[in-house]
Amino acid sequence: MGGREATEALAEAVREAAARREPLALRGAGTRLAGLPPGPRRLLEVTALRGVEDHDPRELVATVRAGTPLEALEAALAREGQGLPSEPARPGPGATLGGALAAADDGPARPWRGSLQDAVLGVELVDGHGERLAFGGRVLKNVAGYDLSRLMAGAYGTLGVVTRVHLRLLPRPEADRTRVLELPLEEALARMRRWQGRPLPLAGLAWAEGRLWVRLQGLEAGVTAASAELGGEDPGEAEATAFWTGLRDRRLPFFRERAGGR
Repeated sequence: MGGREATEALAEAVREAAARREPLALRGAGTRLAGLPPGPRRLLEVTALRGVEDHDPRELVATVRAGTPLEALEAALAREGQGLPSEPARPGPGATLGGALAAADDGPARPWRGSLQDAVLGVELVDGHGERLAFGGRVLKNVAGYDLSRLMAGAYGTLGVVTRVHLRLLPRPEADRTRVLELPLEEALARMRRWQGRPLPLAGLAWAEGRLWVRLQGLEAGVTAASAELGGEDPGEAEATAFWTGLRDRRLPFFRERAGGR
């Protein structure tokens, strides 16, 4: 089923549910259903809405269907040396772009690169009456008044079923390194505050179990200089990847122990 046909089928399902006053819950990969309001509701599958419809590497923009798995999206963008400014969390296999936007769930680079909400140039959606609407577009300067597409971030689909997202992209960093320093919490916090006020190529800061993790991304020369200045040890690519991925997806042991398994 093509994108237009899948969208119309979804709109028809919403219209039927509205006529019966039947609550719906949107399901892509099902990785974020825990965030839905309590109460019985019928699942509305949106997995047919997947695929990168348009990607213009020169303009750093892309139009993507909301049911596209994040892993597939990031792989497609990486072939052109680009990626999302934020690092949307993947709480489970197949986690989708629409789910990440609905949950406003970003990773450790958010303070420096912005959120997924910041990367949204526009959305197309089906509202609660089954009407198809569009807000924003695929260019950087097209907002007149309040940007309604931003309301979709964190709404868990309660304002409509997002079908298509227009995104702003960033070039992938030339260098990516992690440094680890053995520090008590107070000293780690002091250093984090000091570093955030300086022009360092930071892409992640986290303290866990007596260790301060620092991720640096950017041009090779800048990352090399910052690594030498900040000190610490190189944990190795495998351990660094496991840590930042686990932090992004809330899978590290201290999340399970202190947040009741979230």
